[in-house]
Amino acid sequence: MEKSNQIKFRRLIRSINFYPPYLFAGIKVVEFAPDFSMFRTRLKLTWYNRNLLGTAFGGSLYSMCDPFFMFILMIQLGNEYIVWDKYAAIDFQKPGKGTVFAEFKLSPSQVQEIKKEVDEKGKYVVEFPCEVRDKDGVLIASLKKGVYVRRKDFRKS
Repeated sequence: MEKSNQIKFRRLIRSINFYPPYLFAGIKVVEFAPDFSMFRTRLKLTWYNRNLLGTAFGGSLYSMCDPFFMFILMIQLGNEYIVWDKYAAIDFQKPGKGTVFAEFKLSPSQVQEIKKEVDEKGKYVVEFPCEVRDKDGVLIASLKKGVYVRRKDFRKS
C-alpha cells in the first residue's frame, strides 16, 4: 500500500470514532492492525443507547459491525477495485447488557482468494460472518455481511 494511502486511511480510522452516528451510539474502534487487515470495535451500554428494555439497541449492535469488512477490502485491494456493502443479516442471540465487542479480520490468503475470484469473474459478492460478544465471550449477536467487489474496468471490456 502506498504511503499516502496509509496516512489517509489512518486518519479515516482515527476520525471514525468522532463520526456522529458512532460517537452518539457509544461505538468506538478500539484496535486496528497497522496494515488495516483487522479492526476491533466496542459498544458501551449507556443511557443514550439503551432500548426500552434497558439493553443495547439492536441498531447500535449492527452499526458497530457495518463498514469494517468493506474497509479492509477497500484498503487491501487498492484503487483498481470498487467495494460496497451489499447486504446484512443479524441474528440476536442474547440481550446486550454491558460492553460488547466485535472483531473483523481478513488474512492475506483470504484477500488473495477474493481478488482471484473478482479478477476471473469481473465482480463478486463475498459473505463474511461476524459475531458480537460481551466481555466474557458470550455471543450476543451473529451477523452475515455481504460485500460486493468489482474491478473498475469490468464494464469497459
